[in-house]
Amino acid sequence: MANNTYKYLLSDLKNLKGVGSKTANLLKRKKINNIFDIIWKLPKSYTDRTKSTKIKDLRIGEIQTITLVPYKYNFPRIRNLPNRILCKDDTGEMDCVFFNSYEGYIKKVLPLNKEVTISGKIGLYKNKYQITNPKYISDDVSLIKDKHNRYSLTDGISEKVYNKIINQILMNIPRLDEWHESEILKRFKNISWNDSIIELHKPDNIGKYKSNFYERLAYDEILASFLVHSEIRKKIKKIKKQNKVFNSNYENNIISKLDFKLTKDQKKSLNEINQDLKSNQKMFRLLQGDVGSGKTIVSLLAAYNVIKSGFQVAVMAPTEILAKQHFKLAKKIFDKNIRIEILSSKSEYKEKKIITKKLIDNKIDVIFGTHAIFQKKITFNKLGLIIIDEQHKFGVNQRKKLSDKGGDNCDVLLMSATPIPRTLTMTIYGDMDLSIIREKPKSRKEVKTYSKLESKINDILKFIKKEINNDNQVFWVCPLIEESKKIDHSSAIKKYEFLEKKFPNQVALLHGKTDPYDKEIILGKFLNQEIKILVSTTIIEVGIDFPNANVIIIENANKFGISQLHQLRGRVGRGQKQSTCILMFKSSLSENAKKRINILKDSTDGFKISEEDMKLRGFGDILGFKQSGMKMFKLADPVHNSDLFELAEKQIKQMEKNNIDISKYKTLMKLYDQADVINDIV
Repeated sequence: MANNTYKYLLSDLKNLKGVGSKTANLLKRKKINNIFDIIWKLPKSYTDRTKSTKIKDLRIGEIQTITLVPYKYNFPRIRNLPNRILCKDDTGEMDCVFFNSYEGYIKKVLPLNKEVTISGKIGLYKNKYQITNPKYISDDVSLIKDKHNRYSLTDGISEKVYNKIINQILMNIPRLDEWHESEILKRFKNISWNDSIIELHKPDNIGKYKSNFYERLAYDEILASFLVHSEIRKKIKKIKKQNKVFNSNYENNIISKLDFKLTKDQKKSLNEINQDLKSNQKMFRLLQGDVGSGKTIVSLLAAYNVIKSGFQVAVMAPTEILAKQHFKLAKKIFDKNIRIEILSSKSEYKEKKIITKKLIDNKIDVIFGTHAIFQKKITFNKLGLIIIDEQHKFGVNQRKKLSDKGGDNCDVLLMSATPIPRTLTMTIYGDMDLSIIREKPKSRKEVKTYSKLESKINDILKFIKKEINNDNQVFWVCPLIEESKKIDHSSAIKKYEFLEKKFPNQVALLHGKTDPYDKEIILGKFLNQEIKILVSTTIIEVGIDFPNANVIIIENANKFGISQLHQLRGRVGRGQKQSTCILMFKSSLSENAKKRINILKDSTDGFKISEEDMKLRGFGDILGFKQSGMKMFKLADPVHNSDLFELAEKQIKQMEKNNIDISKYKTLMKLYDQADVINDIV
């Protein structure tokens, strides 16, 4: 039965009565692709048609329900004129007006001298009440006198049609076998999945987020997500690999030559990675750290140990300039006999061919590059470690494929400079082991953060002039590329033109529409201090070290989330000098905007900031996860349902510890995951 249940729920919308290709395509515009999807399209409000109103008491502009008697038809013979039906009750008269409706239909739904109930918005025409194209007409009062849900609908689908579709599903939904244990069910007052879905769509239950039915359904999708992650973890752990053999003397030799000391968090993370590398189980780990916390050196030390074990290493970065930065650091700290190369989409064909041959012949120990190093034609002789740096927000499916690519003996380390709250980490990276670097190097000075009214721009220009005279560099960040008449944000192009007049031949412009080749040239010039001010959109928020840049100006700071502001602030303060972040804003700020700016001024802890950001902005919006394509929950919210996330985590750990058979959760996982990955693990 369970198998048939989820197959029905995941079946095509055209299996529903009254849903043809046209309606199905309209629903797909709202990302409703099957019956299960439509269940989660929740009502936003409802129309109360339970109360009948007499004609004399009608209120213009409101949706009202009236029981009346049609007594005369007026079907004009002139095209484009509406059909008009004169109706009455014991208090007065009104008209029902129809455009584009056939006489036969009208006579059927509004027979003369028979009492009918109609519902619609009340209008007034020539001092007489009327309803135009009433949505509900029936001689059965019970079909109309009800509360009808209102949904956010795509054009072409009426509220009436959509309600018929959802009611059809709710009436015919198969009964699922219960997957929860009795102890878990008690938490939700023993309500079943089926009953919860029905309660979810009752008009009186709109917005009842703390109800037993809502929380039960939220817990189902949290648990489904955690189960999938757990199964992936277990599957990866089952892979037996050749363990890497090395001793700590290799890394200690490099550490002793560094001009800084590793923090406790760096040492702890490196130890966790090394233990994974030395084990016979495949590593699938995320190294997460705040901006400037020193993840790169930890990953390179791990790479060095793998090379000393006789394996090759591949390091992928999102941009060529960041790949080159890692390449140069490795050249600086690794032994001279370590064979290092760099490969990107811009590498010459002849050079690519040579490097590809060297990789196959095991004549390269570590290769740095962009996504080009993971093209199908690039093969390795003995790949032992893949390191992915920055902003590759892979979903579960993509990460699993990445893990499979290197073969059984290849360990995988992902790095992220995006500090996110614990509940989000469990949700997004639950399939991976986690190492966190919170501590900043003691030598690194905190960035001083100020807020400034945009009307005080002359003060800022004086400050910039002073910094440039002291041979420092400046980032100037704007929200938009070009001027917008609709949105009063600063334009990067306009600001570039303004600053170029103030600081001739010292300003460059960078934005999302900049040609990739030109982008690399501009960043290279800024890195080499040929440019003093870089005007940019938010594309500079990730990755690259510019040690000489110690000032960042962020216009319309109130338009950004605080986590994004923190990421942008992290572009400065990478050298030895004191750095400054100036948040510019307009005089009229919302309370939320004031809170965001004050939180950023008070703290440089990215993890603390991300928690506050999520509370203010909500799940899914933090750091642009919505835009990244990450799978979002339909009901569960890591802020409001944090207790449910903790309960699910506790349940998963207990199941893993006791090696519980998950077969009874198969329907749950199939329904909520709907991904190829589940077919491989269940």
